[in-house]
Amino acid sequence: MTTLADYLNQHATSPALNDVITTVTDVGKTISQLLRKGALADILGEAGNQNVQGEDQKKLDVLANDLLLDALAKNIHCAGVASEELDDATPANDDGSLLVLFDPLDGSSNIDINMAVGTIFSILPYERQGQTSENSDYLQAGNKQLAAGYLLYGTSTVLALTVADKVVMFSLDPETSDYVLIEDNVQIDADTSEYAINSSNYRYWRAPMQQYIDELIAGETGVRGRDFNTRWVAAMVGDVHRILCRGGLFTYPFDTKYAHKAGKLRLMYEANPMSLLIERAGGGATDAVNRILDIEPTDIHQRVPVVLGSKNEVNYVKDLHVNYSE
Repeated sequence: MTTLADYLNQHATSPALNDVITTVTDVGKTISQLLRKGALADILGEAGNQNVQGEDQKKLDVLANDLLLDALAKNIHCAGVASEELDDATPANDDGSLLVLFDPLDGSSNIDINMAVGTIFSILPYERQGQTSENSDYLQAGNKQLAAGYLLYGTSTVLALTVADKVVMFSLDPETSDYVLIEDNVQIDADTSEYAINSSNYRYWRAPMQQYIDELIAGETGVRGRDFNTRWVAAMVGDVHRILCRGGLFTYPFDTKYAHKAGKLRLMYEANPMSLLIERAGGGATDAVNRILDIEPTDIHQRVPVVLGSKNEVNYVKDLHVNYSE
């Protein structure tokens, strides 16, 4: 049996990275316990305020954010913390060598109906040790990430993690409180017949995305010559987990519903860490044209369109967009 501690001692690139990952995953144990208690822990319902994204916060959004922020601020290796829930990044320890970004509770609209939610995190290097970290320090392309992962709180609590050149998965043992290795080298099939998209936004999509979904719906009677199935968890962490387990395509494309936002998903807190996991598992991740991990961010809350999953299907979507003409 290999625990997370065993794995990090063998594979983490530095003791600092090892320690910060441990801090995040230890908080995940607390969040997992709170979710199991549900209404008994008074964590359901609205918190009564909005986050920087203009979204109504759930009680557990706020609690998960505070738990992670407090724990990471005490970690001597963490120079700063950026959260999807807060306007600005929070300086931590000036002598730290790492920056941590997180979505404390992805899919929080699922909390009150007892569906899957998760924590997504990304770890970047900090280059100005000895000085107080600022928002601009986080504006690094996703290919600079030292580690990324998520905790999925479902029927069991699962950690997906990449710290080297592959993706591994751990399951939280409720009896020992250890994360135990269950998948040593996750690989995504290049082809798939499953896709995840919020089809209610069809009328707002660009023509190439409408064409793509029309082709999938036509199935064996259309140009693709085979049937496809839709799967939609309404939490990116759940949809990405399914793709890592059995392949598929997930997309939240550009739409004109809120054109000023460019996309719904956040580059730094969602798209980058998930893209690193997907690529290292053999899949692809683009904004429909460009590789997500090569995008140079201009703001810590920047949004981007996302198309990720089985490589051949991602490339098919990209080709439709690149070759489209009015």
